Amino acid sequence: MPAVAGPEIERLIQLLARLPGLGPRSARRAALHLIKKREALMTPLSSALQVAIDKIQVCKTCGNIDTQNPCTVCTDPRRDPSVIVVVADVADLWALERANATNGLYHVLGATLSPLDGVGPQDLTIDALVARAYDQRVTEIILALNATVDGQTTAHYITDLLQDANVKVTRLAHGVPVGGELDYLDEGTLSAAMRQRTLF
Repeated sequence: MPAVAGPEIERLIQLLARLPGLGPRSARRAALHLIKKREALMTPLSSALQVAIDKIQVCKTCGNIDTQNPCTVCTDPRRDPSVIVVVADVADLWALERANATNGLYHVLGATLSPLDGVGPQDLTIDALVARAYDQRVTEIILALNATVDGQTTAHYITDLLQDANVKVTRLAHGVPVGGELDYLDEGTLSAAMRQRTLF
């Protein structure tokens, strides 16, 4: 497609197209919207991006991203230090926080084990997690990892490493989602739900 604007605008579109969920068409629409709302949107966005570049850092304790180190979650005195929730990515941490699902602390691995993608134990923060598990205050490690082959492989690997730590290792339940109808669920979800049934 021939360029319809100057190189600066084309560069903006190309950069926006790199964001997840935005293809070339969506990026063009987003760029046009930003340009039309330059004062109300583009200027504050530019400023916010610069602040993010300058101030955002990775928490040395859990791996969350924040403007302080240790992060807001780790320094919150209302958090339960006996529980560490293990997630693959910061996005998973944010999802659990949005759901207000736990009051524990977190540990971000950075990814899941994936031999096909060349991601091994040395690429994750597993050693730091094991060290945290030996803290006397910690009584439970919750493995909040995706129900994928890589997620489950990672969960088994971590569980083996925590055999000698005096902690209970649990994982998220798998099965029928709230509002789900059995007829629409896949066989794997149904069999997991049947295996992990609970008293009513």
